[in-house]
Amino acid sequence: MTTITFSHLFFDVGGVLGTDGWDHAQRGAAAVHFGIDRDDMEERHQAVAGMLEQGRIGLDDYLRATVFHTPRAFGLDDFKAFMREQSVPDAGSLELARSLARTGRYRLMTLNNESDELNRWRIEHFGLRGTFSAFFTSCWIGIAKPAPRIYELALAMSQAEPAASVFIDDRERNLEPARALGMHAILFRGADALRAELMEMGVTA
Repeated sequence: MTTITFSHLFFDVGGVLGTDGWDHAQRGAAAVHFGIDRDDMEERHQAVAGMLEQGRIGLDDYLRATVFHTPRAFGLDDFKAFMREQSVPDAGSLELARSLARTGRYRLMTLNNESDELNRWRIEHFGLRGTFSAFFTSCWIGIAKPAPRIYELALAMSQAEPAASVFIDDRERNLEPARALGMHAILFRGADALRAELMEMGVTA
Protein backbone atom coordinates (compact mmCIF):
# COMPACT_ATOMS: atom_id res chain seq x y z
CA MET A 1 0.00 0.00 0.00
CA THR A 2 1.44 3.35 -1.09
CA THR A 3 1.57 6.06 1.56
CA ILE A 4 0.82 9.55 0.25
CA THR A 5 3.10 12.35 1.39
CA PHE A 6 1.00 15.50 1.39
CA SER A 7 2.74 18.72 0.47
CA HIS A 8 0.04 21.35 -0.19
CA LEU A 9 -2.89 22.32 2.03
CA PHE A 10 -5.57 24.63 0.63
CA PHE A 11 -7.93 26.31 3.13
CA ASP A 12 -11.18 28.12 2.53
CA VAL A 13 -11.38 31.33 4.59
CA GLY A 14 -15.03 32.08 5.35
CA GLY A 15 -16.52 29.24 7.37
CA VAL A 16 -13.11 27.64 8.05
CA LEU A 17 -10.55 30.20 9.24
CA GLY A 18 -13.28 32.55 10.44
CA THR A 19 -16.84 33.58 9.87
CA ASP A 20 -18.12 34.26 6.39
CA GLY A 21 -17.29 37.69 5.05
CA TRP A 22 -20.55 38.71 3.40
CA ASP A 23 -22.90 35.75 3.23
CA HIS A 24 -26.65 35.47 3.81
CA ALA A 25 -26.38 35.78 7.60
CA GLN A 26 -24.16 38.87 7.44
CA ARG A 27 -26.42 40.55 4.89
CA GLY A 28 -29.43 39.80 7.06
CA ALA A 29 -27.74 41.30 10.12
CA ALA A 30 -26.92 44.44 8.12
CA ALA A 31 -30.51 44.78 6.91
CA VAL A 32 -31.77 44.64 10.50
CA HIS A 33 -29.08 46.96 11.86
CA PHE A 34 -29.58 49.66 9.23
CA GLY A 35 -33.32 49.19 8.70
CA ILE A 36 -33.01 48.13 5.05
CA ASP A 37 -35.61 46.13 3.13
CA ARG A 38 -33.91 42.73 3.30
CA ASP A 39 -35.68 41.22 0.30
CA ASP A 40 -34.83 44.20 -1.90
CA MET A 41 -31.18 44.18 -0.83
CA GLU A 42 -30.97 40.42 -1.39
CA GLU A 43 -32.43 40.68 -4.87
CA ARG A 44 -29.99 43.43 -5.75
CA HIS A 45 -27.13 41.43 -4.23
CA GLN A 46 -27.89 38.39 -6.37
CA ALA A 47 -27.74 40.55 -9.50
CA VAL A 48 -24.18 41.79 -8.87
CA ALA A 49 -22.59 39.34 -6.39
CA GLY A 50 -20.78 37.39 -9.10
CA MET A 51 -19.16 40.54 -10.45
CA LEU A 52 -18.06 41.54 -6.94
CA GLU A 53 -16.50 38.18 -6.10
CA GLN A 54 -14.78 37.90 -9.46
CA GLY A 55 -13.23 41.35 -9.17
CA ARG A 56 -15.21 42.98 -11.97
CA ILE A 57 -16.65 45.66 -9.67
CA GLY A 58 -15.34 47.10 -6.44
CA LEU A 59 -17.04 47.18 -3.05
CA ASP A 60 -18.15 50.81 -3.40
CA ASP A 61 -19.87 50.12 -6.71
CA TYR A 62 -21.46 47.00 -5.25
CA LEU A 63 -22.85 48.97 -2.32
CA ARG A 64 -24.15 51.72 -4.56
CA ALA A 65 -26.05 49.06 -6.49
CA THR A 66 -27.41 47.17 -3.48
CA VAL A 67 -27.76 49.69 -0.65
CA PHE A 68 -27.07 53.26 -1.72
CA HIS A 69 -29.29 53.30 -4.81
CA THR A 70 -31.52 55.52 -2.66
CA PRO A 71 -30.63 58.17 -0.03
CA ARG A 72 -29.76 56.69 3.36
CA ALA A 73 -29.43 58.12 6.86
CA PHE A 74 -26.02 56.44 7.15
CA GLY A 75 -22.93 56.66 5.01
CA LEU A 76 -20.91 54.29 2.87
CA ASP A 77 -18.09 54.16 5.43
CA ASP A 78 -20.54 53.32 8.22
CA PHE A 79 -21.87 50.38 6.24
CA LYS A 80 -18.42 49.09 5.31
CA ALA A 81 -17.32 49.30 8.95
CA PHE A 82 -20.30 47.12 9.89
CA MET A 83 -19.37 44.63 7.16
CA ARG A 84 -15.86 44.35 8.55
CA GLU A 85 -17.17 43.85 12.08
CA GLN A 86 -18.96 40.68 10.96
CA SER A 87 -15.59 38.95 10.38
CA VAL A 88 -14.57 36.95 13.45
CA PRO A 89 -11.46 34.71 13.34
CA ASP A 90 -11.74 31.04 14.31
CA ALA A 91 -8.99 30.73 16.92
CA GLY A 92 -8.91 26.94 16.77
CA SER A 93 -8.54 26.54 13.02
CA LEU A 94 -6.07 29.42 12.80
CA GLU A 95 -3.85 27.87 15.46
CA LEU A 96 -4.01 24.53 13.67
CA ALA A 97 -2.99 26.18 10.39
CA ARG A 98 -0.13 28.02 12.10
CA SER A 99 1.14 24.85 13.75
CA LEU A 100 1.07 23.00 10.42
CA ALA A 101 2.95 25.83 8.72
CA ARG A 102 5.60 25.85 11.46
CA THR A 103 6.56 22.24 10.70
CA GLY A 104 7.95 23.32 7.33
CA ARG A 105 6.55 20.13 5.79
CA TYR A 106 3.57 21.72 4.08
CA ARG A 107 2.80 24.71 1.91
CA LEU A 108 -0.42 26.35 3.05
CA MET A 109 -2.58 28.48 0.76
CA THR A 110 -6.09 29.88 0.81
CA LEU A 111 -8.64 29.11 -1.89
CA ASN A 112 -11.73 31.24 -1.36
CA ASN A 113 -14.47 33.39 -2.85
CA GLU A 114 -14.27 36.99 -1.68
CA SER A 115 -14.37 40.59 -2.84
CA ASP A 116 -11.06 42.43 -3.07
CA GLU A 117 -11.52 44.94 -0.25
CA LEU A 118 -12.94 42.48 2.25
CA ASN A 119 -10.35 39.86 1.32
CA ARG A 120 -7.45 42.24 1.94
CA TRP A 121 -8.94 43.31 5.26
CA ARG A 122 -9.60 39.74 6.42
CA ILE A 123 -6.06 38.63 5.51
CA GLU A 124 -4.81 41.42 7.78
CA HIS A 125 -7.45 40.98 10.52
CA PHE A 126 -7.00 37.19 10.71
CA GLY A 127 -3.19 37.49 10.55
CA LEU A 128 -2.89 35.15 7.58
CA ARG A 129 0.27 36.45 5.89
CA GLY A 130 2.67 34.72 8.23
CA THR A 131 0.97 31.35 7.74
CA PHE A 132 -0.15 31.15 4.10
CA SER A 133 2.26 31.44 1.19
CA ALA A 134 -0.37 32.33 -1.44
CA PHE A 135 -3.96 33.54 -1.63
CA PHE A 136 -6.01 32.11 -4.48
CA THR A 137 -9.06 34.32 -4.18
CA SER A 138 -11.86 34.65 -6.71
CA CYS A 139 -11.50 38.45 -6.93
CA TRP A 140 -7.87 38.07 -8.07
CA ILE A 141 -8.22 34.89 -10.12
CA GLY A 142 -11.40 36.12 -11.82
CA ILE A 143 -13.19 32.80 -11.27
CA ALA A 144 -15.25 31.67 -8.28
CA LYS A 145 -15.73 28.28 -6.66
CA PRO A 146 -17.14 25.81 -7.52
CA ALA A 147 -15.97 26.43 -11.10
CA PRO A 148 -13.29 23.77 -11.74
CA ARG A 149 -10.95 26.28 -13.35
CA ILE A 150 -10.11 28.07 -10.09
CA TYR A 151 -8.89 24.77 -8.60
CA GLU A 152 -6.89 23.99 -11.75
CA LEU A 153 -5.21 27.38 -11.61
CA ALA A 154 -4.47 27.11 -7.89
CA LEU A 155 -2.82 23.73 -8.46
CA ALA A 156 -0.84 24.95 -11.46
CA MET A 157 0.30 28.21 -9.89
CA SER A 158 1.40 26.47 -6.69
CA GLN A 159 2.97 23.57 -8.63
CA ALA A 160 0.97 21.13 -6.51
CA GLU A 161 0.18 17.56 -7.45
CA PRO A 162 -3.54 16.94 -6.88
CA ALA A 163 -2.90 13.61 -5.14
CA ALA A 164 -0.54 15.33 -2.69
CA SER A 165 -2.96 18.18 -1.98
CA VAL A 166 -5.73 18.66 0.56
CA PHE A 167 -8.58 21.13 0.19
CA ILE A 168 -10.65 22.14 3.23
CA ASP A 169 -14.01 23.87 2.83
CA ASP A 170 -17.26 24.11 4.79
CA ARG A 171 -19.47 23.51 1.75
CA GLU A 172 -19.79 20.18 0.05
CA ARG A 173 -20.47 21.72 -3.37
CA ASN A 174 -17.05 23.38 -3.24
CA LEU A 175 -15.34 20.07 -2.44
CA GLU A 176 -16.75 18.14 -5.38
CA PRO A 177 -14.57 19.82 -8.09
CA ALA A 178 -11.48 19.30 -5.94
CA ARG A 179 -12.19 15.58 -5.66
CA ALA A 180 -12.83 15.38 -9.40
CA LEU A 181 -9.32 16.74 -9.99
CA GLY A 182 -7.80 14.16 -7.66
CA MET A 183 -7.37 16.35 -4.60
CA HIS A 184 -8.21 15.08 -1.13
CA ALA A 185 -11.17 17.02 0.25
CA ILE A 186 -12.27 17.58 3.84
CA LEU A 187 -15.62 19.04 4.87
CA PHE A 188 -14.88 21.41 7.75
CA ARG A 189 -16.86 20.63 10.91
CA GLY A 190 -14.68 22.42 13.42
CA ALA A 191 -11.00 22.68 14.30
CA ASP A 192 -10.88 19.54 16.46
CA ALA A 193 -12.54 17.39 13.80
CA LEU A 194 -10.23 18.83 11.15
CA ARG A 195 -7.14 18.08 13.23
CA ALA A 196 -8.33 14.47 13.68
CA GLU A 197 -9.06 13.98 9.97
CA LEU A 198 -5.69 15.40 8.98
CA MET A 199 -3.93 13.14 11.49
CA GLU A 200 -5.63 10.12 9.93
CA MET A 201 -4.09 11.19 6.62
CA GLY A 202 -0.66 11.59 8.16
CA VAL A 203 -0.81 15.41 8.13
CA THR A 204 0.36 16.38 11.59
CA ALA A 205 1.71 19.38 13.42
